Amino acid sequence: QVQLVESGGGLVQPGGSLRLSCVASGRTISSYPMGWFRQAPGKEREFVAGISRGAVTDCAESVKGRFTISRDNAKNTVFLQMNSLKPEDTAVYYCALRSSPGVRSDYTRYDYWGQGTQVTVSS
Repeated sequence: QVQLVESGGGLVQPGGSLRLSCVASGRTISSYPMGWFRQAPGKEREFVAGISRGAVTDCAESVKGRFTISRDNAKNTVFLQMNSLKPEDTAVYYCALRSSPGVRSDYTRYDYWGQGTQVTVSS
């Protein structure tokens, strides 16, 4: 059984930064691709960033240059560093684990999900 727990969300002003964490239990994340997704009210879940077992990263065009995904295998944790935040980044952010090789941008390709953490960017 896999458990994913996100933390680090909150209220931040435009241009500010947040660092999200996702702690996994029940599986060693170093062996699997991990992803961050977000969902705003009235919108579909969308891909934000992903990291492969070999630490190759990918991110959505909307966040490229602002967000960085990384992992600490010793702590079984994946991070999402978010800089230069915009109001349109406001959403619930979810951590996800994929049981097959390769990062995917399609949320249906991921098998385990955290509860989500709210990120609100507002003045």
